[in-house]
Amino acid sequence: MRTDTIAAIATAMSNAGIGIVRISGSEAVSIADRIFRMGKSVSSGPKKKLAEMPTHTIHYGYIADGEDVLDEVMLLLMKGPKSYTREDTVEIDCHGGVYVTKRILETVIKYGARPAEPGEFTKRAFLNGRIDLSQAESVIDVIHAKNEFALKSSIRQLSGSVAEAVGNIRGKILHEIAYIESALDDPEHISLDGYEERLTDTMDAVEGTIQKLLSDSDNGRILKEGISTVLVGKPNAGKSSLLNTLVGEERAIVTEIAGTTRDVIEEQINLNGIILNVTDTAGIRETEDVVEKIGVEKAKQYLSDADLIIYVADSSTKLDENDYDILNQLKNRAAVILLNKSDLQTVTTAEDIQNCVDNSFEQVPAIISVSAKEKKGISELTEQIKNMFLTGEVDFNDEVFITNVRHKSALQEALQSLRLVRQSIEDGMPEDFFSIDLMNAYEELGSIVGEAVEDDLVNEIFSKFCMGK
Repeated sequence: MRTDTIAAIATAMSNAGIGIVRISGSEAVSIADRIFRMGKSVSSGPKKKLAEMPTHTIHYGYIADGEDVLDEVMLLLMKGPKSYTREDTVEIDCHGGVYVTKRILETVIKYGARPAEPGEFTKRAFLNGRIDLSQAESVIDVIHAKNEFALKSSIRQLSGSVAEAVGNIRGKILHEIAYIESALDDPEHISLDGYEERLTDTMDAVEGTIQKLLSDSDNGRILKEGISTVLVGKPNAGKSSLLNTLVGEERAIVTEIAGTTRDVIEEQINLNGIILNVTDTAGIRETEDVVEKIGVEKAKQYLSDADLIIYVADSSTKLDENDYDILNQLKNRAAVILLNKSDLQTVTTAEDIQNCVDNSFEQVPAIISVSAKEKKGISELTEQIKNMFLTGEVDFNDEVFITNVRHKSALQEALQSLRLVRQSIEDGMPEDFFSIDLMNAYEELGSIVGEAVEDDLVNEIFSKFCMGK
């Protein structure tokens, strides 16, 4: 890794109240000393040196390029290793205009820094041992958090919850590897008699922990990314009205004419802390209209791929073949049935729906009476979705949620290696076979926290960060 000094704007490029230019590296303080004039006046007395100041202090003054004064600033001095990157770090808090912030960055670069690459500050924190790779990845999750659940989960990971959980598992695996290797090297003093039974007990505990992390990963994905949700129903059942109600604005065109929606409309909705990635689709029915037929086929495709299906039925009309066709596609799927237009005279009831599905469904989806027009029944829908996708109350005090696809894949690979250990025990294989698969599991888990990962993977992870993070 290059150890030169880097700089970047750490705030959004906009005319905000404050802009921050961040500098990190061995020359950070000396570069700042060349351009910072401490005190109430640029020309007031002998220039004080930042290098002589104690760490973690804030200083008032001006940034100047030679005789050209650029801005009045506050400067934060953080000497390594007690900084985000474990290097000398300086942050210049200037006025938030786009031009002045950019001009200060250009001056910092002119006096010896180079522009930081995306995510390079956090990358240095990782490479310098301040944080592990799972914590580094959680930084970007904090930045992109879309709800309270996602934020709390990301903060937990940033504090090291994933690393701690993985470290505990790896510690148990490493103990068994060391025992096997020691016994094979010194059989006179270390016996392997009855070891298979003890190793089986360890495998039970370790596999159980990994399976718990994997089973909770669906919760983690939902907390982080949201639930892929599709609205389906016949034309004019009220899907678009429901979407508008959930979004809180007229996002979809609503008319009395059936078949108004012909293409998909996608929206992300925060439903009391749960993110729904909602797709409103064309009404499903038999049609000869070429354009509408394409929309119907798209609707069926989205239906097959969704995490959650919300079937909107018109309670003011009778069920017909189109409804029966949709209901048939809800078998063994996560679905909610909404009997819309409860503000009108009811023709189709929840009992009518149940009579249609009782004989063919293992479990009848929840049926909720709603009125998209009058915004009734939405709270019941919210609670139902929470019950379906969040297994009990989410407790962030001790729960570890795997929200990263890379982490989940590594856990799956580790679990597969542990199952090979169990198979070797059952087949009566020599103990050195156990050691090979145990080491594979140990290394897979190590990749989560950044041990023995390829440089290309590290570069790919940090390339997703913004320039100043």
